[in-house]
Amino acid sequence: MYSKYNEVIDEIKDQLAQGLLIAGSKLPSVRQLSEKFSCSKNTVVKAYEELEKEHLIFSVPKSGYYVVNEFQNPDSKNDIIDFLSAGPDKDIMPYIDFQHCINQAIDTYKEELFTYTDQQGLYSLRLQLVKYLQGLQVFTEPERLFIVSGSQQALNLLVSMPFPNGKNNILIEQPTYFGFIESANLQQATTFGIDLSMDGIDFDRLEYIFRNNDIKFFYIVPRFHNPLGHSYTNKEKKRIVELAEKYDVYIVEDDFLGDLDPNTKSDPLFAYNPSGRVIYIKSFSKVFLPGLRVASLVLPKIMSNNFLRYKFTADFNSSVLSQGALEIYLKNGMFNSHIKKIKELYYRKMKHLQGACKLLLPNNTQYTKPSSGFYLTISLPDKVTAMHIVNLLQEQHVLVDDATRMFLPEYKKENLIRLSISQVDTRQINAGVEKLARCITIIENKKNDISRNTFQFL
Repeated sequence: MYSKYNEVIDEIKDQLAQGLLIAGSKLPSVRQLSEKFSCSKNTVVKAYEELEKEHLIFSVPKSGYYVVNEFQNPDSKNDIIDFLSAGPDKDIMPYIDFQHCINQAIDTYKEELFTYTDQQGLYSLRLQLVKYLQGLQVFTEPERLFIVSGSQQALNLLVSMPFPNGKNNILIEQPTYFGFIESANLQQATTFGIDLSMDGIDFDRLEYIFRNNDIKFFYIVPRFHNPLGHSYTNKEKKRIVELAEKYDVYIVEDDFLGDLDPNTKSDPLFAYNPSGRVIYIKSFSKVFLPGLRVASLVLPKIMSNNFLRYKFTADFNSSVLSQGALEIYLKNGMFNSHIKKIKELYYRKMKHLQGACKLLLPNNTQYTKPSSGFYLTISLPDKVTAMHIVNLLQEQHVLVDDATRMFLPEYKKENLIRLSISQVDTRQINAGVEKLARCITIIENKKNDISRNTFQFL
């Protein structure tokens, strides 16, 4: 049954779509619409509240309701298929819920907003994070937990500061997160690599590097790796920690997508040495709100004072408003509810993308098969470069990422592209992969024609 409530909503959206209502336009009063649609005022108020949640209108007390901006139909807004953006899906972000938490945080922490606070982070937030991290099998205490302005800040500080083992060099998976490579390059840190595939790493090679190369720490993304989507088994994680312990190497575990793991028995590396060998980093940018700029890390006690000194030179303390709002969001259970929704969403999207790759990609094209997460990579045929594909797809309004920048120079591969499912519309996935497949075929055919012509000329 089509209700009066839906009629009111559709009426306003139609006028927005036709351009009859523009930014700042005042909407009819509640009384006027209740008379027009022969419904109660409560029905109109409910409809307006729904439109407000969709950020189409806003209310001014004692004045009425107004249009936020010109309406753009999602289907006609643009025809871009976005496999590039790696932020969370904008359609499932809890803007209204979190707005309530921000307002409450302003009331709760109004004094702290205008002064310096604990460098380590709000103690009340750290208490909530300790509880939350237990669900990820990270058991610690608030004294070992530090709040930072995003995981990138934590990584940058760890690259720059000395470690208790007195070593200087860094080991990273190849490929890996580009932001970490940038930090290491800018600070001129000597960085070694170890090859990673969906089959994992060579443990003999890992032990050799640990034993012979003065490794300060091993930076590792154990679940839903960026860009491959690879996840280690518990047995492999345990082995990595044992080798790190044997050769006095620290591990920096970037568990930025650990919340999305469908395997309830999967543990972080931290679980295999909670005393201090593993430094655990948990970001909220990919699963929540990137603009919040809040992440947490668990440090061994021996590194606490030194880390605070280095953080002091960066920003003294992270945003109190963001910390306070996140604390309230965690405490009232909203975050757990949000995680449940996005966990299901990204799992479905990833399965959909893999199905499209299996159905549509050429047989000589390989792709990774992560169980969830954001990322999947495609290894292009030998004659096809990632840069060529990126440029050709961009002309067709399909955005993908060239993974070349995610390698150290000596490991560089130019035939790997990364696809992110986080912001692409599910309905566009098949069309995007089909265009990708067509581009691969076009480039291969051109290369083959050139080769044949050259051979005939010779």
